[in-house]
Amino acid sequence: MGKTIIVEGKTSTEAIEKGLKELKCRKNDVDIKILESEDKRSFFSILEPRVVKVELTVKEGKENHEFHEKEYKEPSDEDVNNCQNNIETFLKEFTSAVKNLEYKINVQNKEINVELLGEKSSDLIGYRGDTINAMQTILSSIGNKNTLVRVRVLLDIANYKEKREETLKELARKLEKTVKRNGKKIILEPMNSYERKIIHTELQNSEYVTTYSIGEEPRRKVVIEKK
Repeated sequence: MGKTIIVEGKTSTEAIEKGLKELKCRKNDVDIKILESEDKRSFFSILEPRVVKVELTVKEGKENHEFHEKEYKEPSDEDVNNCQNNIETFLKEFTSAVKNLEYKINVQNKEINVELLGEKSSDLIGYRGDTINAMQTILSSIGNKNTLVRVRVLLDIANYKEKREETLKELARKLEKTVKRNGKKIILEPMNSYERKIIHTELQNSEYVTTYSIGEEPRRKVVIEKK
């Protein structure tokens, strides 16, 4: 039997991907054992942080199997189709349980864009997008179940993402003026990677401030500091 490692992740899919990269193997070249299973939980309890441990053992004769990093960056058409089907199966059941809620799925450049529609759909956005971000994470985990390469999944409700982007851009420029005026750095509240990128991009060509991120996920923060 070949090399064995134990890896952790928020989901079994994430842990398996980490292990495959470390072993430099494809999924078919290893035996996989879930040490801590992803038990069924309610919609809200699934939002709680958790760690899944997975044991990966390289099969005999596969130790020197060639591995290319690029295989783990670009999903195949099959991965995208599987991800889309997984998401659609979940959303059919989910929307049937919620009155006046519909969904649309659009695939572009091997990314899956999901939009929730309906008169009460905005209730699923949450405070500063907490719920929509959590739902996007859930959809991504569900969609990428059993896929070799992670497919990017984006969720939008009531055009929230565009509105949030404009709000963050305005915030960035306002804080730029504040830091320029008093010279003190500002540490923003924790944001997800999508929102942090908006701040960084908006201020990347600023003459007065520089930005960087500190902390660990999911409480990583943007710092705006005078040059």
